[in-house]
Amino acid sequence: MNEDYDVVIAGAGPAGGQCARDLATRGYDVVVLETEGEDEFPKQSNKSTAGTFPSMMASFGIPDDVVQQYTDSVVLESPNDWYVQEQPGAVLDFAKFKRFLVEDSREEGAAYRFDARATAPIVEDGEPVGVRYNGDEAVYADIVIDATGPAAPLAKQLDVSDLERENHAIGIEYELEGIDIDHPDFADLTDAMMLRLDHDTAPGGYSWIFHTGGDTAKVGVCYIQNESHRQYGKDNFSIDDYLTHWIDNDPRFENATRIEGRQHRGSAHIQPPGQIHTDRFMAIGDTVPTVDPLWGEGIHTCMKSGRAAAVAADSCLKHGDVEPTAEHLEVYDTLWHRDVAPNVQSRLLMTHLLYLASNDRYDKLMNDLNRLDDDTLAKANKGSWRAITKLLGVRDLSLVGRVLRERQRWSSAPA
Repeated sequence: MNEDYDVVIAGAGPAGGQCARDLATRGYDVVVLETEGEDEFPKQSNKSTAGTFPSMMASFGIPDDVVQQYTDSVVLESPNDWYVQEQPGAVLDFAKFKRFLVEDSREEGAAYRFDARATAPIVEDGEPVGVRYNGDEAVYADIVIDATGPAAPLAKQLDVSDLERENHAIGIEYELEGIDIDHPDFADLTDAMMLRLDHDTAPGGYSWIFHTGGDTAKVGVCYIQNESHRQYGKDNFSIDDYLTHWIDNDPRFENATRIEGRQHRGSAHIQPPGQIHTDRFMAIGDTVPTVDPLWGEGIHTCMKSGRAAAVAADSCLKHGDVEPTAEHLEVYDTLWHRDVAPNVQSRLLMTHLLYLASNDRYDKLMNDLNRLDDDTLAKANKGSWRAITKLLGVRDLSLVGRVLRERQRWSSAPA
């Protein structure tokens, strides 16, 4: 078995799989270490709602057969109102999608080792030169990439990861059948992806219904244990309890039942990125806070981070005399801030404003969105301060103060 590669990647998620695709296509020797066994993959890591948009599908050549349902609109709900924006999307079968990335990158020449849990970087002369896995097994490479997600065993030991506990978002999702998709008291969710802002359902976060065809949908909740969660949360409620509470009390789920074996759990960090690379090493996907902070879309951003890392690796490896030092891998940092998460600070501000607003303010937001043109939300979503200002008023000054205090508390919390 080959033990010396151009690149070793820990983790076969969207970021790791796409990075392997791009590197193998360029002709590099790349190996991916994946904790799960191949026969079950990705049973344990099938954690994403997998809502995405045509730009991702087209940019990365994703086939139709991994799509559960194409959608026509995005719906935002508050406790008493809603807003509908026509926007094409796709709800993927996340397991099929991950297997496609493995199969496609293998066809291009990437090697995979399943049942291979990465535990530590191999460091020589102060630089990572490989990965230790399964205790005493090792693989060596010119460049090491950590795509393991928040666990980040390589990034943490190289002092690259700085994921803070206070910024940890957790989520759970069931796939249900028997849902009243077009209930008269709510917006029509046929061929739609819906996000609900309601502290009774998800204090400090949001919940969702993603239509997957007929009377089926992915239904879940996600939150951070922030000020709103402490203010509105129910005593002794777990994330599972909040989802059960919503299903038990929302009339759309009156006749709904869970689809056996279709339950997903996931987590991510909502915070600014810190250091994301060093000598011979890059952290990609959710090993860095890569998930979109505002609406939780993570597939596209993870794929883009994997591609950015592949470009950075190629910029060194294609020249035999260019060492992959931190300086020479700096292009990854540049591409990450330009392509993966542009305007990250303004988007994080909007995220905190949303999470910490009251239910009454959510109703007012829906009213404002229905009054303003559709471009306002799109521009605010991209971090435009002018658009964000349109959605704020004098009544929000105290909320902005709360956000600034919360962000200060988060930034000073121990990791």
